[in-house]
Amino acid sequence: QVNLVESGGGSVQPGGSLRLSCAASPYSYSNYCLGWFRQAPGKEREKVAVIYTGDGSTYYADSVKGRFTLSQDNAQNTLHLQMDSLKRDDTAMYYCAARTFCSAGYLQHSTALGYNYWGQGTQVTVSS
Repeated sequence: QVNLVESGGGSVQPGGSLRLSCAASPYSYSNYCLGWFRQAPGKEREKVAVIYTGDGSTYYADSVKGRFTLSQDNAQNTLHLQMDSLKRDDTAMYYCAARTFCSAGYLQHSTALGYNYWGQGTQVTVSS
């Protein structure tokens, strides 16, 4: 059982920044796929950014490349998602998700169905 607790959502103007955090317990630095999905009203849940903790490999959706960055805080067993240059289209509920016994090859083609642990979600609203 993996417990995921998100924090850091909120409201920001276009062009602004937010940092989301996901505290995972337990946190494995060897074989988790861990990251963020988002879901806007009326849309499917989409993969935003995920990391394979075994070697640090990452995947970013094309829509966020160059704007969002994942980082691991080893001391806090926490995964951060730094979101810069936010756009209105980034407005959604953001969920932290984990898949145990994962591999780097799983990152690119995996969908929400493949992640077996989820946080409660944190809302991100980008609006002027």
